[in-house]
Amino acid sequence: MNVAEWILVVILSVTLFIFLVIGIILMVKLLGIADEAKRVVIKSQDIAENANGVVSNVRGMTSIGGVVQTFVDKYVEPKMKEKVKKEEK
Repeated sequence: MNVAEWILVVILSVTLFIFLVIGIILMVKLLGIADEAKRVVIKSQDIAENANGVVSNVRGMTSIGGVVQTFVDKYVEPKMKEKVKKEEK
């Protein structure tokens, strides 16, 4: 091989090495970002569940929501249970 071929081989080898190192670094960073995104999703699901609990508590405290829920709990559900029992017989 002459000098020009050796220079081309060295340049290509160094370029390949640099791209491989950059690729490995990017893969490690992307895995870290994916792990962080997973943590964010889990945290947001917890926040959404807590928000649903707050909404149901507020609904129970408001005048209309509390009255309707009390009415359903005391009158509608027992009558529906009686109706289901009669239909089963």
